Amino acid sequence: MNAQALRARWAALAPRERTLVLAAAWLVAAALVWWVALAPAIATLRASATEHHALDAQLAQMQRLRAQARAMQALPRQDPQEATRQLEAAIQQQLGASARYAVAGDRVTVTLANAPAAVLAQWLAQVRTNARAVPAEARLTRNASGGWDGSVVLTLPAR
Repeated sequence: MNAQALRARWAALAPRERTLVLAAAWLVAAALVWWVALAPAIATLRASATEHHALDAQLAQMQRLRAQARAMQALPRQDPQEATRQLEAAIQQQLGASARYAVAGDRVTVTLANAPAAVLAQWLAQVRTNARAVPAEARLTRNASGGWDGSVVLTLPAR
């Protein structure tokens, strides 16, 4: 239909029908504006508070890690013999009978058998701080009793 035919059809409608057609057109336009423009913006606004809190928590964690890294960088260099001694002490104190280790130069291989997850995490943090040993490789599997089996290769500080 061309514009002239639409005008003729519009003119032929009764005033009540014109009002109903205009009301329907406004309703469709309002629904379209709601679905396209307003609803997504409102959903984003509602979710923004939750996302903001999550990002704040992530930022705080990153700042804590940065402070920890800077503190570790500021520590004086450690003698390799002292690092080995610190590592051996940490293995005996934290892991006890669930770990065996072998030292080869500046690398230490720790073999674990049924090491509890919390103890393993605490031990890794302790050797990183005290012995300044950095995990180079880890091959761990969770066993049926909930402990960890496998090996962790640590690199001790260079001379």
